[in-house]
Amino acid sequence: MLLRKVIFLFLLVFIISVFAQRKKRDTVYIYEKVIVYDTIYLEKAVRLKPGNLMFSSLEIQEKEIKNIQQNTNKEELEELVKKNSNNKFQFGIQAGIGFKKASWAENLSDKNLQFGQNLGIWISKSIINPNFHLMLSASISRWNSTFDLDANKEETYLDGFYFSEDDQPLLFQRFNNKHFEYVLQLKAVYEWRNFRPFVGFLANKNVYKMQFLVPENNVLNKLDDFKSNQINFGFSFGLQYRVFKRFLVEAEYQHYKIRNLSLKNSSFDFDIFKTNNTFVERKISLGISYFISK
Repeated sequence: MLLRKVIFLFLLVFIISVFAQRKKRDTVYIYEKVIVYDTIYLEKAVRLKPGNLMFSSLEIQEKEIKNIQQNTNKEELEELVKKNSNNKFQFGIQAGIGFKKASWAENLSDKNLQFGQNLGIWISKSIINPNFHLMLSASISRWNSTFDLDANKEETYLDGFYFSEDDQPLLFQRFNNKHFEYVLQLKAVYEWRNFRPFVGFLANKNVYKMQFLVPENNVLNKLDDFKSNQINFGFSFGLQYRVFKRFLVEAEYQHYKIRNLSLKNSSFDFDIFKTNNTFVERKISLGISYFISK
């Protein structure tokens, strides 16, 4: 019995000693140290000594707008600013097309309407009321021919001899109504929203040319041009419509009388229409204008 206890005790000590000598697995933690480098810029004020610099004084042009109510909306305010900006001069260019009817040419051609193109400039300024403008324009028109009279090719209404004031004989050669026209016009324009009705007073000059065979050394052997150069007066009216703020489209009617229509050159005074010396010309034109000024 004692021997069993001794053997058991011996085995227990041996087993404990065996397990006590076994190595245990440990957990190892690895830490990584990260170092970040960055560049820092420092701003430092630098003192500069002022030189002898000369600056002109700044002037701000201002326009006082009075009587603005607190409940004024954006559209009304824009309209008020627009009216005040209209007090300065405005200028632009214009171009268009039109048709002319002249009473003196009715017996010479079956075509009653003469087609043409025009180009001009204008300047305007509001007076009395921001919506009321005076506009001064100058334009040049080129009118195409509706007939061609050539005495060398066929018989015409104007064939034959004519005589100048000093009784020099002139033999008709050719004539057509292709010509240039110069117009100076003053308009009174009233602007309501985008509509701009107007009436105007105009002065124009038509440059017609007629060719005659004239005497040279008492012999009819020289071709010479005779031109009209008188100033005519008339009136106009029409309607403009503003689009895209800087453009105007326009329809216009012009009416004027031609008195004392005569053809002249440097050597002769000649009046072929002396039997009926008052004529009427009428024009209808469509055009577009562009505001150059802001």
